[in-house]
Amino acid sequence: MALEALGWALADGQRADRLLSLTGLTPERLRHGIEDRGVQAAVLEFLANHEPDLVLAADALGTTPEALVAASRELAR
Repeated sequence: MALEALGWALADGQRADRLLSLTGLTPERLRHGIEDRGVQAAVLEFLANHEPDLVLAADALGTTPEALVAASRELAR
């Protein structure tokens, strides 16, 4: 789910810039670290913290906002 969410977030330039800025992740870290729980959690937390993106991402990914938030919390453990 995090990988799909990342792809969705990166599809929009402004959203991608905001993701990098707010999470502190770098393009290199994303490329080489997407299998890392911390990176996945950061991507989902980014969405969870901005309701408009959360709702749009959930719709695009065929899931619910609640499922994305739950996945974010699970990964952050």
